[in-house]
Amino acid sequence: MTVLATRPAVPERAAAPRRKPMRRLHPLVRRGLDYLLMSTVTLLFASPILYMFVGSLKPDDQVLGGFSVFVPSDLSLDNYAGVFATFNNPSTGYFLNFLGTSLIVTSVVVLGGLVVNSLAAYALARLRWRGRDAVLILVLALVVLPFEAIAVPLFYLLNDFRNTLAVQSVPLIANAFSIFLFYSFFLKLPKEIEEAGRMDGAGPLRIFVQIIVPMSKPVFATVAILSFLTQWGMFLWPVLMVSDPAVRPLPLAISVYQGQPPFQWGDIMAFGVMMVLPMLVVFLVFQRWFVRSVASTGLKG
Repeated sequence: MTVLATRPAVPERAAAPRRKPMRRLHPLVRRGLDYLLMSTVTLLFASPILYMFVGSLKPDDQVLGGFSVFVPSDLSLDNYAGVFATFNNPSTGYFLNFLGTSLIVTSVVVLGGLVVNSLAAYALARLRWRGRDAVLILVLALVVLPFEAIAVPLFYLLNDFRNTLAVQSVPLIANAFSIFLFYSFFLKLPKEIEEAGRMDGAGPLRIFVQIIVPMSKPVFATVAILSFLTQWGMFLWPVLMVSDPAVRPLPLAISVYQGQPPFQWGDIMAFGVMMVLPMLVVFLVFQRWFVRSVASTGLKG
């Protein structure tokens, strides 16, 4: 006699309640919220610059008035005239000399850096030579080394060249971070184009100038902007190497002016505006290339 095994009855599971589909915002509402968020963040970051600009047009007793500074009243250009009146003799220096020094030093560092650092990066990325890997490791190690770590040894090494334009610019032309940015960008360029140039008889220098450089405009713009911003605001190196008012750059000049009482905050704000304007102009001119390079090189932060 065969006994049929029967499975115990399995109780039926209760059906899970259906989740209500999430309501999606209307495209116009979503776009409006996006613009509201971006406008708030932009205003947050731009407010110090706006405060400085409006404060440069106000009397000294109203500059430190908080949000009341943004009220458009008692505006004038007297503070700008005061800056030029303060720096009008050899003992204090001349504002136009400060501006000229910063422009010359920054131009030498930026233009020289574009040439030197791009050539070095191209040699590391495309050429094959003995010791290349060791040099690349050294460059990567120098990327994380802050300038403050070598400032004092460099000061003793170049002490005989103090109060010159050359000592403010030449030691800062080569930059490990700029080399790394160029190197990362050059690695992503197709090698087939370079091989076609070699078949036509072009050497490494001709390939770099006629092929690589035209294809690398975004990274050149990025390095130019970052180098300009870094050098334009350079303070530690001029403090160590400059004591003559005739060759003071703008950051050192405004620090000396700000530290001398009585504090004329309107003039200080006007000085700051004239110092910041060139940086804004450079960024706005190269902004399109900078954004493209950030997307292509993976530069963040």
